Amino acid sequence: MFKVLSTVLVIFLSTFALAEAKNACNIVVVTTGGTIASRYDPITKGLLPADTGEQLLEAVPQLKDLDCKITIQKFSQIDSSSMTPLLMKKLGDTVEGLLAKKDITGVVITHGTDTVEESSYFLDLFIKSKKPVVFTASMRGAGDLSPDGPKNIYDAIRTVASPYAYDKGVMVVINEEIHAAREVTKMHTANVATFASPYWGAIGYVEPDRVMFRRQPINRQNIKPKEIVEDVYLIKAFTGMNSDIFDYLAAKKVKGVVIEGFGRGNLPDTAAAGVKKMLDAGVVVILTTRVPTGRVLDTYSAPGAGRPLKEMGAILAGEISGQKARIKLMLALGVTKKKKEIEKYFDDIGR
Repeated sequence: MFKVLSTVLVIFLSTFALAEAKNACNIVVVTTGGTIASRYDPITKGLLPADTGEQLLEAVPQLKDLDCKITIQKFSQIDSSSMTPLLMKKLGDTVEGLLAKKDITGVVITHGTDTVEESSYFLDLFIKSKKPVVFTASMRGAGDLSPDGPKNIYDAIRTVASPYAYDKGVMVVINEEIHAAREVTKMHTANVATFASPYWGAIGYVEPDRVMFRRQPINRQNIKPKEIVEDVYLIKAFTGMNSDIFDYLAAKKVKGVVIEGFGRGNLPDTAAAGVKKMLDAGVVVILTTRVPTGRVLDTYSAPGAGRPLKEMGAILAGEISGQKARIKLMLALGVTKKKKEIEKYFDDIGR
């Protein structure tokens, strides 16, 4: 009799646990606008954000087959070219508030492709939670022929629902690929296969029957200031460059400048004096490269090269892009103004 009761109890508890597991998936879709929500506007004769979150999800009837509760929260309705660091921080605060709720599995954010790599990296640095956060986007408008948005939304939600998405940092899911926010970048102005993680590749992909992860992003950083410092500029090196722009920024006493140098991080000799002038004025200078992959390093010793610039006080950014180095510097300056401490954030060992 005892064995029969025990067996019945086990079956009951197992059934209850299974039911709980099916109802445990609770995902919030946060909408921000972008091409994914855009339709052709006959007045302006171009694409403008138009679709609501409800309309975006209505275009994905397959979501009804997922054992997930899905709710929508509107954040903004803008083209992502209008996204700002202050809006990124507000978005980060919003998402962190959602993740703090025990019943929330994770968050999907619909975003425009122009700046999704910056917004996603901002949140990757800003948010401490290990719950999955996935950005998704599209290259075709919601009213275009064969829009890619519905499939990307479906894949993003499935990725958040995967138990293997936990503690992967913020991700970007698009064109059936899963990318780490730190590594992803836009490679083509219009192709649906625009996003890639150069050199390292995607961390996973979405198959019809399952979500597949193939590697784990390591040593995720967290930089969480109360306020961010927006007065940070991004300058790309070019042949024949002189120090005029740097002289101006030094006189303006901006808080920070990220420079995309050539190759390992070199500049023309004619620009070196301007870098020194900025450093003498107290401007934090970060040196990165305009090359898509690889680290900046103090390999060369010409007057504008990495070694003398580092000796002057410029900080080498490792292998992150200029636009992401700028995001990191804005967050870091909100925490500290000390060069040694800022330098630690850009130490790219395992980052």
